[in-house]
Amino acid sequence: MKNIQRFSLPFVLILCASPFVFGEIDFNRQIRPILSQSCFACHGLDAPKSDLRLDFAEFAYKGGKSGRSAIVPGNLGKSELMLRVTAHGEDRMPAKGDALSDGQISLLRQWIREGARYAKHWAYEKPVRAKVPFGKAKGFVRNPIDSFVLAQLEKRGWRPSPPADQARWLRRVSLGLTGLPPTLEEVDEFLADQSPEAREKVVDRLLASPRYGEHWARQWLDLARYADSNGFQADQLRDSWAFRDWVIKAMNADMPFDQFTIEQLAGDLLPEASVSQKIATGFHRTPTCNVEAGVHPEENRVNQVFDRVNATGLTWLGTTLECAQCHSHK
Repeated sequence: MKNIQRFSLPFVLILCASPFVFGEIDFNRQIRPILSQSCFACHGLDAPKSDLRLDFAEFAYKGGKSGRSAIVPGNLGKSELMLRVTAHGEDRMPAKGDALSDGQISLLRQWIREGARYAKHWAYEKPVRAKVPFGKAKGFVRNPIDSFVLAQLEKRGWRPSPPADQARWLRRVSLGLTGLPPTLEEVDEFLADQSPEAREKVVDRLLASPRYGEHWARQWLDLARYADSNGFQADQLRDSWAFRDWVIKAMNADMPFDQFTIEQLAGDLLPEASVSQKIATGFHRTPTCNVEAGVHPEENRVNQVFDRVNATGLTWLGTTLECAQCHSHK
């Protein structure tokens, strides 16, 4: 028994400290950081050494000038990558900097054994529609979102709250669509309406209200970095209100999103562009502007270009571009 105990304790300790991950490897979380840190500088997009790229599966599987595949899914012995990261002396990769740790090498081994599957960045993966769960309180469910809410409630042993009364519902929908509570007159009118379409009428009225565009334009104006002043210490006022009003009018007119985009990005370049379409390009005129004494004009201009590029990427692509000012995105 003592011999078994002496054997078991070190074995358990080894397992606890083991770099192996029991379960399928996540490429983006576990493998991409290793390749990005240690491989992409020499074997990425820009002038890859030995014509070998490791940033995409098709290139890594094909290999470079040597004719040997850097990665052979499921085959460690034929994967040149594993031979190099475990080698010693001049054959060891990466050629410069620290060698890979035992934990990193173990992750690469497991990844290759599992098929060496590459994956896009999670933000660019095509969304997969989740399976709608089914709960017990079916009377609560009116749409798929309700089903997901109900599933979480039942998971915690909770029951759905009772439906909101008419006055509370009116307050919620008014705040949601216009950012304003209903007036006393609107409350009285709604409570007096006993028709089945009473709630639909309220929603139609709120959507037709100028307050709807004013409320929801704020969300877009935040993305556009809208302000009525230049920023910095002087923070002088500037005439930006025309762009603000354009966004409000576009929201209230239910302008199609493609047209909403075109006019803001290039409204002044459209054939026979109207004054309104030119005003829409105010999106590009919202960066901060330093007008203090001693400011270098070209530096100020370049900073504004950086701001416009990043705001455009963040707003329409959902991707920040600020890092590219200083860092290569290999």
